[in-house]
Amino acid sequence: MSFPVIKGASYALFHTPGLLLQQASAEGNVSTHLLADELRSFGEAVCYPPNQAFIGNLFPKDLLNIPRPWYHHALPDAKRFGRFGEIFPEDEFLGLLAAVDVNGLVCLETGFKQAVFPKLRAHPAVSMLKGISSAQNDSLSNEEIAESIQTREALPLTFDGSTIGCIQKASISDPALAASRIAENLIAKASATAALQLLFNNTGLHPLDVDYIFEASEEACGDIRQKGGGGFAKSIAEACTCSNASGADTRAFCAAPMHALLQAAAFVQSGIFANVIVVGGGCCAKLGLNAGIHLKHGMPVLEDMLGAFAIHISKDDGFNPILRTDLIGRMNVGCGDSPQQVFRSLIAEPLTKGGYKISEIDRYAAELVNPEILEPTGCGDIAEKNYKMIASLGVLNKEIDRSEIQEQIRRFGVPGFAPSQGHIPSGVPYIGPARELILRDNVKQVMIIGKGSLFLGKLTRLYDALSLLIQRNPKYSGV
Repeated sequence: MSFPVIKGASYALFHTPGLLLQQASAEGNVSTHLLADELRSFGEAVCYPPNQAFIGNLFPKDLLNIPRPWYHHALPDAKRFGRFGEIFPEDEFLGLLAAVDVNGLVCLETGFKQAVFPKLRAHPAVSMLKGISSAQNDSLSNEEIAESIQTREALPLTFDGSTIGCIQKASISDPALAASRIAENLIAKASATAALQLLFNNTGLHPLDVDYIFEASEEACGDIRQKGGGGFAKSIAEACTCSNASGADTRAFCAAPMHALLQAAAFVQSGIFANVIVVGGGCCAKLGLNAGIHLKHGMPVLEDMLGAFAIHISKDDGFNPILRTDLIGRMNVGCGDSPQQVFRSLIAEPLTKGGYKISEIDRYAAELVNPEILEPTGCGDIAEKNYKMIASLGVLNKEIDRSEIQEQIRRFGVPGFAPSQGHIPSGVPYIGPARELILRDNVKQVMIIGKGSLFLGKLTRLYDALSLLIQRNPKYSGV
């Protein structure tokens, strides 16, 4: 059987302290002034070890060699550019918001736009966006922006403590098109668009060769009559000049990227399409979610980053790692919520079907959120908890001796390193490193696990999960 392959992956981070403050203000956070005093600079965000792992300048396992807390051990020679992507400063991201806006709802002050757009036009990846190369002269004065904020319910945009623009609402009466909702939509679109442009720049894939895009963020755009109607995927394809592509949005909370990857693999393996992209943009509602707790613990505010990714799935080329579509782990409706049964369905059942033992998988990657973000909240190290469950399942199956549990966890576990963006940490940040390690012949097979909280929509008490097995291509002869 010929399986689809992973031909490339890109990852982007966006340092957005101004958007974090905007989110805190919208939620009525009374300590916004305290947040402003404790926000990290762009340089501090770049030097933070987990962020360097996210863009590929470190392998995630390298974090185990850096003392905790990581925010006390900045990497002095860190760069904003990495093997898999990039960390963008906030001014460039605000410029991207305007560049991907096709309805004139993002208004930037004249001086700010004149300062930031030359940076974007000089960027090796995002300079190709239509909204940058052919940007309209539609900037506003400070007075016009202030009037829009004061009289038209526009949402302020700030940079370095100053108001440099605003986002207009798109309807007088539709709350689904209020300025805050437009901001959420455009933030997801802009971040995913940048990630896709990075993928093109890193891999050489031409935009016109893309057949289909699945978008798998946590936002759901629409109007009052179709609140989650969709449109991210096609709008991203349009922004990136993927003129031959179609696309649609996939939603399953944190598990959405895994569902989208499964759909992409099925499209390719069936022969429907040759080149399918899975993208996920950032979620501004998660900015500063635990900021108050971080401040109480004397920590920097770590939730100042938006995350995004893009993954290219294509037909077997005899080189790139394969996706084993015949060994999908899934949490069926009848699975229940017993952790033991969930992990049996996700891990033991597909591996047994393929003739593998739990101990034969080189890496497991599940819920890779940075533990320094969640440990102060009392949630502990989510990734570590998953690995303990996997090792315990191996003991129950008599594949791992109880005395070997910690040794096995150290062998196959991947430390959490992703920002707390819900869908972003859910397995997919490790696809890029896994592909590279497999191509280097350092590992042979990696299981990616994504879990989602379906109960958040108040339609069910269920949650959801999928697992995918990535393997070395059997046709590949070696490095």
